[in-house]
Amino acid sequence: MSRKRIVVVGGGTGNHTTLTGLRTLDCDLSAVVTMTDSGGSSGRLRDELGHLPPGDIRRCLMALASEDKSGNLMHRLFDYRFSSGNGLSGHNFGNLLLTALTEVTGNTITAIEEASKLLGLKGKVLPVTLTRSTLVARLVDGTELSGESTIDLRQENLNVSIDYVSLDPKAYVYPPVLDAFLQADAIVLGPGDIYTSVLPNLLVEDVAEAINASKAVKVHVCNLMTKPSESKGFRASTFVKLLIDYLGRVQPLDFLIFNDSPFPERLLLRYAADGQYPVELDLDETQNLVKQVLARPILAAGVKLRHDPYALAKAIMETVADPKPKLEGQLSS
Repeated sequence: MSRKRIVVVGGGTGNHTTLTGLRTLDCDLSAVVTMTDSGGSSGRLRDELGHLPPGDIRRCLMALASEDKSGNLMHRLFDYRFSSGNGLSGHNFGNLLLTALTEVTGNTITAIEEASKLLGLKGKVLPVTLTRSTLVARLVDGTELSGESTIDLRQENLNVSIDYVSLDPKAYVYPPVLDAFLQADAIVLGPGDIYTSVLPNLLVEDVAEAINASKAVKVHVCNLMTKPSESKGFRASTFVKLLIDYLGRVQPLDFLIFNDSPFPERLLLRYAADGQYPVELDLDETQNLVKQVLARPILAAGVKLRHDPYALAKAIMETVADPKPKLEGQLSS
């Protein structure tokens, strides 16, 4: 069997989880990464130097880094965050290095290529766009929020949901992204914050059309928990419906991967205090939107509720090992 080509679409944290598991399996990986991050170290570098934000790219590079001694050291350096120093405090070394490489080499793409060599990368990291664009959300009451971090971290009017998101100005796709979609066996959307990590990729010119035109299976990895600022009250079908709407599809997605491991009660209580609750699998509605639901035990053990990268990777590989579900709307457990 030939090596499968997997394209993972999202933001840094969600992509990092998925890529960490997939890199251990026999597949060719590409990460397509949103470029609208406006908070933290990335936001400061974007505002002060005018570069594209490096943070989500950095996380994907780390996930695909070599596991030899040199790669492990570079991984630790890329993840190092300064806790003191005038102007340095809060900055991440990997973000600073990518910014410096951009200055030295002349552009973002050569900076990523050089960083990939330093890390001994297994796979490719592709910014979805090279356009410097701002994510804008319009709430159902007409309020507009500008900037990814403003949308993601909002604390007020949480009962007012997001109506839609857009990019200002229009962003144009980085052409190798289209090639990756064309050649893919599977395109994985999520996990990650739906409005600030996943959907921004689909807003870039030609991206949704390329995904729809690809013969790859289209897979959505459902989030474990809701988030007050973006997905309050969302069920599995809500996430899938949004993806279909922003893709402009008339056909259902091929697969939904959903966790069926029980959540530790003590963690649920902690998350509930922050207004976060488990995403419900509303199977009847979801089966109208996806051809097959893969319910799998993909919850990681630990003090936070996270996907297990390796269990998730195995579930994703199931979608290309048997890409044609036996029944429309089948639940596979």
